[in-house]
Amino acid sequence: MRQAQVWAGIDAGKGHHWATVVDSTGASLWSKKIENGESAILTAMGEILDLADEVSWAVDISGTSSALLLALLAAHGQRAVYVPGRTVNRMAGAYRGEAKTDARDAYVIAETARHRKDFTAIEVPAQLVANLALLTAHRTDLVADRVRMINRLRDLLTGVFPALERAFDYSSNKGALVLLTGYQAPAAIRRRGQARLTAWLAHRNIRAADAVAAKAVEAAQAQQTTLPGEDVAVQIVADLAAQVLLLDDRLKRIDKQIREVFHSHPQAEIIESLPGIGPILGAELVVAAGDLSAYADAGHLASAAGLVPVPRDSGRRTGNFHRPKRYSRRLRRVFYMSAQTSIIREGPNRDFYLKKRSEGFKHVQAVIALARRRVNVSWALLRDGRTFTSVPPVPQAA
Repeated sequence: MRQAQVWAGIDAGKGHHWATVVDSTGASLWSKKIENGESAILTAMGEILDLADEVSWAVDISGTSSALLLALLAAHGQRAVYVPGRTVNRMAGAYRGEAKTDARDAYVIAETARHRKDFTAIEVPAQLVANLALLTAHRTDLVADRVRMINRLRDLLTGVFPALERAFDYSSNKGALVLLTGYQAPAAIRRRGQARLTAWLAHRNIRAADAVAAKAVEAAQAQQTTLPGEDVAVQIVADLAAQVLLLDDRLKRIDKQIREVFHSHPQAEIIESLPGIGPILGAELVVAAGDLSAYADAGHLASAAGLVPVPRDSGRRTGNFHRPKRYSRRLRRVFYMSAQTSIIREGPNRDFYLKKRSEGFKHVQAVIALARRRVNVSWALLRDGRTFTSVPPVPQAA
């Protein structure tokens, strides 16, 4: 018998999905394993659509694992909502049994979607947003690899040449990294001497080569002892330094690519006009926030970013506000980092930050307050389609 409406819950995975369909009474009508391939998904979709006049779809993953599934649903005019894994886990306790299977998870997802109507609909991103999502995610991975390599390099240097490890900030000094590709041991630096080491660095287009060489020689003169494992450690240090330099080149290329793609976004000029937001943070904002027109007002955008405290009152205990637990960490990071960057220079952002500090706010509290205020500003700019100016616009007569 064909139903008027059913709910399809999908427990998404890399190799396969499991879909379960329930009716208005919670009875299971259809439950199958679906291979994560186009033909298998289309076949299952056809079978489910034949069950009812209206199908409400719900998935627990909105990332790469379910990308093909969501694209096929959107292509066939089907709307899916996102049911967070935390919600599924808690709802599972409301049903009989303790088993943990894909079929049971899919049933809980379908039932949760049947009972609740406030889940966020999943929109398949446009090509530009999808490109920015891939580029920013790849850049994040490269930055994490760079931090890990530099930490490993410093740890090795501390074990064989601690004076040289203290002499430079290897996260921002290209000259120090170039130096390590050729000279890592105190004896080798002393043999080379300051004059020839300066010429060696200058030949590789290092700025302030004389200053880098002077610090290196000074560190080498301070250590006359050869520590155990130095021969192997210096080889690893040279290899790590070369890899960090290659990563820096890759980051420059991907930053350029992100800038080019971001500047093709219709609202890029407005987003970038806000102090503290450049093309990288602007691209992350576009990816994290999605369609900004989907937010009813600035408060909804701030809530999605976790910048709105939530009350935890009970009985006579009222006025207890805490940081929320369910929000977009990436979106919060964009607003927090941009707010922290904006207070470096004079202007309304720094004035607001200093005002909050004078009221007794700590640094983090003041930056969060500024980030919340900047959400209002950015949302209003995007709504009105105008760029940011430090001087408020002249009010126009209605």
